[in-house]
Amino acid sequence: MMHNSKDKAGVLLVNLGTPDAPTAPAIRRYLREFLSDTRVVEIPRAVWLPVLYGFILPFRPKKLAHAYASVWSERGSPLLAVSKQQAQQLQTLLGADVPVALGMTYGNPSVASALAELKQKGATRIVVLPLYPQYSGTTTASVFDAIARVLARERHIPELRTINDYHAQPAYIEALAASVRAYRQTHGASEHLLMSFHSIPQRYVNQGDPYDAQCKKTAALLAEALQLKPEEWSISFQSRLGREPWLQPYTDVVLPQYAAKGIKTLDVICPGFSADCLETLEEVAIRYREDFLAAGGEGFRYIPALNADDAHIRMMQSLVQSAL
Repeated sequence: MMHNSKDKAGVLLVNLGTPDAPTAPAIRRYLREFLSDTRVVEIPRAVWLPVLYGFILPFRPKKLAHAYASVWSERGSPLLAVSKQQAQQLQTLLGADVPVALGMTYGNPSVASALAELKQKGATRIVVLPLYPQYSGTTTASVFDAIARVLARERHIPELRTINDYHAQPAYIEALAASVRAYRQTHGASEHLLMSFHSIPQRYVNQGDPYDAQCKKTAALLAEALQLKPEEWSISFQSRLGREPWLQPYTDVVLPQYAAKGIKTLDVICPGFSADCLETLEEVAIRYREDFLAAGGEGFRYIPALNADDAHIRMMQSLVQSAL
């Protein structure tokens, strides 16, 4: 496709979002926006909103405040701090002529502010890169919905190139494999590698969401890259909410089962998270570690997300340049 000399490309990086502070009021604002999204919770509003406003928002933020505080740092939210670093490093690789802006589907900085930043810098072609390796309607599609809501108010909308997923990209798989090798070279190898992905309701997959298949493809490719035997790795799903069936096996259920089977040392990696956040740093690295050790395990190590690793950013650069 030919473009005139006035065309300028930009990049919009998008992740889920985070509360502005590890406090109940900030968490309540964030959850209200997040759990009001019909992509995230596909339950009739007449049924869901009384639950959200009557049970979840009055009580859950107080419970989550301690969890968020346990992973908060001087840089603030780990997800936001890492996402900013990713955007900065990608900007360095792409050069000043291709502006990079960061937006969050929920919370700050918003998708609207990121699009406004790119517009102010003259971007007329925008590559949208949701930082979700595996596509799901609950995450990736919500990004596109957020963009559409912003652009619905614009007279002159930019040309958009969207990257739906990168679950099987060779550079992504190799970056994951390299991170496991480097971690094990420093800390030694455990008996088993568990790949834990964020779960979604099974109903969504039954209705056509490709997330489950893409997670399993990522896991199989990573195991192949690491030359693991079938008994040396497995896949599970974490972070479920509510009573309906979600993707299984559940991470918190299989951990004590591994200990009962005699697996004493376990490494856990979360290949569905591009940046460490509450679900990896508190749920996996703290709570799941405690559960495994309490069940009789002797060693539990969380292998960090790719975060701002050079190989990860170079992979993003490759995705963006291919889209352009």
